[in-house]
Amino acid sequence: MGNDKYILTDETVMHFEVTLHRIKAIKSFGDVSKGDTGGYIEKESNLSTNGDAWVSGNARVYGNARVHGDARVYGGARVYGNARVHGNAWVHGNACVHGNACVYGDAWVYGDACVYGDAWVYGDARVYGDACVYGDACVYGDACVYGDAWVYGGARVYGDAWVYGDARVSSKCSVTPITFLGLSYNVTVIDGHIRIGCECHTISQWDKMSKKKISEMDHGALQWWETYKASIMRIAKEHRKTVKSWG
Repeated sequence: MGNDKYILTDETVMHFEVTLHRIKAIKSFGDVSKGDTGGYIEKESNLSTNGDAWVSGNARVYGNARVHGDARVYGGARVYGNARVHGNAWVHGNACVHGNACVYGDAWVYGDACVYGDAWVYGDARVYGDACVYGDACVYGDACVYGDAWVYGGARVYGDAWVYGDARVSSKCSVTPITFLGLSYNVTVIDGHIRIGCECHTISQWDKMSKKKISEMDHGALQWWETYKASIMRIAKEHRKTVKSWG
């Protein structure tokens, strides 16, 4: 099937010795009108001829990268290498997605953020500011990574978790939120430790704390604590940690 969606125009730029062509829509689709000019791609395989996917502004897509589905890449964004942007994902600002990285679902990557390596950003996740997500890391759900934060290695950030400032989340670490009595806590599981808020303890230390709290609680508070510790147990087990019984 031919490409009846856009053409590669003769307007070109050189980008690291690669010739990129500005694209032009030859039919209307989504919020793109026939005749609209877009961003720059190296070749037709960079941008799907199906769906509403589009590259606009000064954005550049090249190498073996692919934008498809209803995804948008715009502003001064760069997508290259073997990267994939698809679904309803948006990559914009001066963001970069490269390597074997994937951004999909309803995820947004923007600002000066970078997603690369084998990293995945998906769901309703947001990565922005000067944040970096790389290695085998995953950011998904409603999670946000921003500021100067780095998420890398085999890290997992998900749910409603926020990672920001100068935070570094690495190795086989996970960050996920739990909420009790209207208060939200980020729970980080890493190297046999569980961090909740400002407290970080080994599994056995949390176990001892749990037993002490149970002995001091009335029935209503005990029910709350049982739910609280069950959530922590679930999070730890999901990340294949050795968890001692909570007693």
